[in-house]
Amino acid sequence: QVQLVESGGGLVQAGGSLRLSCAASGRTFSTYASGWFRQAPGKERELVAAISSGGSTYYADSVKGRFTISRDNAKNTVYLQMNSLKPEDTAVYYCAARSASHSVIIYPRPHEYEYWGQGTQVTVSS
Repeated sequence: QVQLVESGGGLVQAGGSLRLSCAASGRTFSTYASGWFRQAPGKERELVAAISSGGSTYYADSVKGRFTISRDNAKNTVYLQMNSLKPEDTAVYYCAARSASHSVIIYPRPHEYEYWGQGTQVTVSS
C-alpha cells in the first residue's frame, strides 16, 4: 500500500512559479511510475506530466517547456516545477502512482494508476 501526500499549491500571479511535491510512503517507491494530473471545475481530469520508474518523462502539450516533473527516490518524492504559470493552469492538482512493469513505461491515463493523493489547489490570477 502506498500513501501519497501533495503539498506546494497556492495562489500565484500569472507568470509566476510554484513547485508541487508528492511524498510517498513505502519502501519500494523507486519501482513505481508516477504522474501529475489536474482537474478544473466542470472538466475531466487530465494528465499534466508523467515519469517512469526509470526517470523517462512525458508532458502534455499545454505545459511543455513550462513544467518539469522529477523524482528523488531517496526521499520517496515526486516534484512538479511549474514556471510561467497561466490562468488556465488553475485546477486541483493530483499526484498518482502505480507499480511499474518496466522502468521505461509511462502511464498517461488516470485509470492506469492505483494510488492517488488528496489533491492540492493551484490558482493563477491574471
